[in-house]
Amino acid sequence: MEQVIIVGAGPCGLSAAVELQRAGFSPLIIEKNCIVHSIYLYPTYLQFFSTPEMLEIGSYSFTTPHEKPYRQEALVYYREVARRENLRIRSYEEVIAIEKQEELFVVRTRDQFGNEATYITKYVVMATGYFDHPNMLGIPGEELPKVTHYYKEAHPYSGAKVAIIGGNNSAVDAAMDLIRVGAEVTVVYRGSQFSANIKPWVRPLFEGAVNKGRIQMLFDSTVEEIREHDIIVNQGGERVNLDNEFVLALTGFRPDRDLLISLGVEFYEETAAPIVSESMETSVQGLYVAGVVAASKFAANEIFIESGRLHGVAITEHICSKTE
Repeated sequence: MEQVIIVGAGPCGLSAAVELQRAGFSPLIIEKNCIVHSIYLYPTYLQFFSTPEMLEIGSYSFTTPHEKPYRQEALVYYREVARRENLRIRSYEEVIAIEKQEELFVVRTRDQFGNEATYITKYVVMATGYFDHPNMLGIPGEELPKVTHYYKEAHPYSGAKVAIIGGNNSAVDAAMDLIRVGAEVTVVYRGSQFSANIKPWVRPLFEGAVNKGRIQMLFDSTVEEIREHDIIVNQGGERVNLDNEFVLALTGFRPDRDLLISLGVEFYEETAAPIVSESMETSVQGLYVAGVVAASKFAANEIFIESGRLHGVAITEHICSKTE
């Protein structure tokens, strides 16, 4: 029997594991992909908005020569924390079901080869993130192979006609990358002006590229249909046909709460966020949430590493109080 099972080996899950382990527990982390998989899926050369100290967990210094760290540095940092703490992590094993049986939880998993396992534990911490579940457009053609909700790097799009759906940092970063490899970039954005959330050191460069015609920016616009060789855009009520070879639908992501729902967790009706106490315990005793899975459906980005990493402290204190 396990003391605590943490579902998800992202920064918030790792942070909770470090806190619990230092308090005398031996948490088991179960991760369906690789460690910090969400960061692995970030664009290859992404630079964080946050300073390194805001990404730190377990009091380990995040050392970097840059004011804002890069994706590769973060991967190294979190791997090193897990190694130095000797955290128990079962990677490439997905939690497929959790059942509450009296005071215990039965956690069922399946690994990448289809082998199933069952674990018994008193406490469960859900730290599943959101990067596996993009917000779908729900339009014809979204399933075409030329469409992706993830952007890695510019090279595959060299010289191509690329439409980017969205206007926040992910879309802006991709657009700036793409013009460097000679892509013909059109940004389709439902907003009426540049997003206020664009990173301040990137915004003037992006606006300059738009003003010089290097990036075509369509405000008050939505993509209505994606076809093999073009897309249909509604721009201020007018339907516009644009030649197109690739579509980057960078429309954000949402947390997967299916396991919480199956356990009978209560949610706020207005925001769909789980109802939790200050200790991050849900309405199901012994079940906690950490990180973005606790966010509302309207603002998944309201909880990021900077704040979610602290959830483990509150969870550990509460579990310790129950075991005293």
